[in-house]
Amino acid sequence: MKEDAVTSIVNCMAIHENMNEIQRVQTAHRLKLIQFWGIEEGSRVLEIGCGQGDTTASLAYVVGEKGFVHGVDIASDNYGAPITLGDAGLYLQQSKIGNQIKIAFNIDILSPGVTFSPEAFDYIVLSHCSWYLKSFAELEAILSKVRKWGKKLCFAEWDTRIQSIEQYPHFLAVLIQSQYECFKESSLSNVRTLFTPADVRRIVDKVGWTVMGEETINSPLLQDGKWEVDMTLSDYKAEIDQLVHLPDKLASLIQSEIHLLEKACQNHAIKPMSTYVSIAE
Repeated sequence: MKEDAVTSIVNCMAIHENMNEIQRVQTAHRLKLIQFWGIEEGSRVLEIGCGQGDTTASLAYVVGEKGFVHGVDIASDNYGAPITLGDAGLYLQQSKIGNQIKIAFNIDILSPGVTFSPEAFDYIVLSHCSWYLKSFAELEAILSKVRKWGKKLCFAEWDTRIQSIEQYPHFLAVLIQSQYECFKESSLSNVRTLFTPADVRRIVDKVGWTVMGEETINSPLLQDGKWEVDMTLSDYKAEIDQLVHLPDKLASLIQSEIHLLEKACQNHAIKPMSTYVSIAE
């Protein structure tokens, strides 16, 4: 990975104080994903679930001035902390790579009013965003709708097939979150629906894409595993208390899993799960 590429991209992003090194790690990971997908200079890209632009910025850098990245997200522009999605997107669009970027929030890709011309994009990207979706049906509907808009589908999400004991706390944290998320009518959580690589492959195949390649990419310096573990341990009591329809037996199971998580954190370092990536046509 070229160090100057990471530096150039990070310099275009809105970064909270003391978070420069965190963003460098995140950006280096996104460049690995883009390299696997084979996205080239001059490409036109639709990114669904762009968030604060971690992948958007790297995509824009790679496609260059002759390319174009259109990022959309269902969240509002005032969502997110310590920097909102709106502020992050505005900063990015005003940077030196901003000319090849368009970002829009409050966009439900499944709304009848959201449409693009057939094959308007060379690539459609979903990068670390699928677990924010509310159901399997929603992911299936999105992948089906976008089928005609782009030539290739690029997908990335955490790989639940853990490869080391250090990844176990991250996996257990998201498993716990996904269990109590099943009882929420609405949510702003990071993990709302947990998709395994097998789930994704099945849905991709079902809606008519053909998977041309898939891989597991490990970026052990990513901070997400620690973030998810800390959030789960700090929030689970409040999460369970507000769910009046949560069965007592499941509440007890989650408590047991919390004890396992606490013990795992005492015995092992916390590393992020690897990332499952695929490309389909």
